[in-house]
Amino acid sequence: MRLFFIAIITVLFSFSTTSCVTRVRATPSKIVVVKKLPRAHKVVYVKGQRYYTWNGKRYRKTNKGYVVVRY
Repeated sequence: MRLFFIAIITVLFSFSTTSCVTRVRATPSKIVVVKKLPRAHKVVYVKGQRYYTWNGKRYRKTNKGYVVVRY
């Protein structure tokens, strides 16, 4: 009987120490800043916002240059 109680306490303790929470590590995104756009760029408006497109990538103007965006 004593062995049975020890087994139950061990099982309960092992369930209480495990967690269902998983850790998620966010990797920083790769931000590409271009100081000057090529001459062949095109201006595109999407939902009233101005974007610049060139070579299949879209850019948005910021204070530091042009940033590659996905929309």
